[in-house]
Amino acid sequence: MTGPGAAMPYLWLKALHVAAAITFVGGVLADAALLPLLAEGESVSRDRQQLVRGLRDWHRLVTTPAMVVVWALGLGLALRGGWFPFLWLEAKLVLVVALSAVHGVQSGTLRRLAGGSAPRLGRMRYGGVVIVGLATAIAILVVVKPP
Repeated sequence: MTGPGAAMPYLWLKALHVAAAITFVGGVLADAALLPLLAEGESVSRDRQQLVRGLRDWHRLVTTPAMVVVWALGLGLALRGGWFPFLWLEAKLVLVVALSAVHGVQSGTLRRLAGGSAPRLGRMRYGGVVIVGLATAIAILVVVKPP
């Protein structure tokens, strides 16, 4: 297809990728904010367990599918754009893998909390800063596309 509508499918894929990325980053940021509060103390109150269950449900039903959509559409866009030879994309992929790893650690922590244990968070207490840093670096790489 040529003409004014030729870029439409690409733009829709890009828009959906950005929407999924916003949802994914929002989910891991919410986890990063709430996990330290939920992991503190030994109390296993009913309210706390409900909050853990709700956060875990959100994580499984919204954040994780958003991550899958980000990966699928991102790889599709990179293939379509022919960007794999470029270093900015390699750097972005490393950062997205790191962000996905944070999500995986959060998943395990939520699973342990739901099972009634109180995991030690250690460096995860600073997860929000790491997530914002990763997301910012990813956005800069995508917009600037340095050589």
